[in-house]
Amino acid sequence: FAGFRNLNFDNYVWLTQDSLYFKAYVTSVVIAAISTVLTLIVGYPIAYGMSRAPATIRPTLLMLVILPFWTSFLIRVYAWIGILSPEGLLNQLLIALGIISPDAPLQILATDTAVYIGIVYSYLPFMILPLYSALEKMDETLLEAAADLGCPPFAAFWKITWPLSLPGVFAGCLLCFIPAVGEFVIPDLLGGSDTMMIGKVLWTEFSVNRSWTVSSAVAVLLLLVLVVPIVFY
Repeated sequence: FAGFRNLNFDNYVWLTQDSLYFKAYVTSVVIAAISTVLTLIVGYPIAYGMSRAPATIRPTLLMLVILPFWTSFLIRVYAWIGILSPEGLLNQLLIALGIISPDAPLQILATDTAVYIGIVYSYLPFMILPLYSALEKMDETLLEAAADLGCPPFAAFWKITWPLSLPGVFAGCLLCFIPAVGEFVIPDLLGGSDTMMIGKVLWTEFSVNRSWTVSSAVAVLLLLVLVVPIVFY
């Protein structure tokens, strides 16, 4: 009980007075939100194609989606360094195709773009799996009935397929957004010094500054931020 008597909110008050933490929280939410939208844009067509594929090859397609999990997450992120660096595979390919000059390679590594690529790649299976689960259970006779009534395929998608897949959309967005907000490895390895996400700040407070009380306050506030979308869902 002596420890409870010593509890205070000084660290929380101090966090509100330092703009660094506020900017880190905002940056984390913005990057996570944009990455989630990009993951949804990439993952939805893949999940839709898997759900419409012949039943005999669906297990194989599902295995290919899960296949990256067989490799260490850290190794997969490190691989993007070799792809996106100025001397990496992407620039070498573009130079070989004559799209860019050898003297002016693309500067993607150590930017927010690299962070987006890393998050979308790493969390894409978490988006595809719930979307595939929702789309595969959809009754295809609904689309046939819509076609018989003269509904064009594009309109049938927005009026039937998309609404029925919303549970998978919401589940996939939560599975991507929540861990992306507190992501540390990807912004640390692929991002630049200007990419200040809250996970990176939290690691700095714990490991470099050795300020465990401030770190705990940062972690609790991050937890409260993440509770909001969960409660809303």
